Amino acid sequence: MVALSMFAASNIYDFTLPSIDGTPTALSSFKGKVILIVNVASKCGYTPQHTALEALYEKYKDRGFVILGFPANNFGGQEPGTNEEIKTFCSTKYDVTFPLYAKVSVKGDDTTPLYQYLTKEASPSVAGDIKWNFTKFLVDRNGQVIQRFEPAVKPDAPEVVSAIEGLQK
Repeated sequence: MVALSMFAASNIYDFTLPSIDGTPTALSSFKGKVILIVNVASKCGYTPQHTALEALYEKYKDRGFVILGFPANNFGGQEPGTNEEIKTFCSTKYDVTFPLYAKVSVKGDDTTPLYQYLTKEASPSVAGDIKWNFTKFLVDRNGQVIQRFEPAVKPDAPEVVSAIEGLQK
């Protein structure tokens, strides 16, 4: 993993994290795509957003769009499972096919470097602690974080869809 104390990241492509299967996966492998980064959880009131996330992914993936799901157990123990349990839950209950990463911490002293970057360094317009599961960060084709949507904003909300479509031009 990238340690931010060693250097300042210039965009999300500077990070490599383990996939849900444990394989180190560089975010630079998504260069040129519009990306929606989401901290997900399996036992949250917002968990049904997986359905809308998958539908969004299916609709736009052939146009250079990807969703990256980062399971996190920071809020009320709502993601208690192992990576394998999370993967099974997401694929069987919600037919998730977008990339999932290994469980991370999105707030507190053990915040993963990617989320340190997203919440503190990427842009003043998206800065601030993660308040709950299903916070969404929209990233342009150059790896720059340009917008943040709080958990109550559904993935298929007009403002999210419009922002994604605007970046696909």
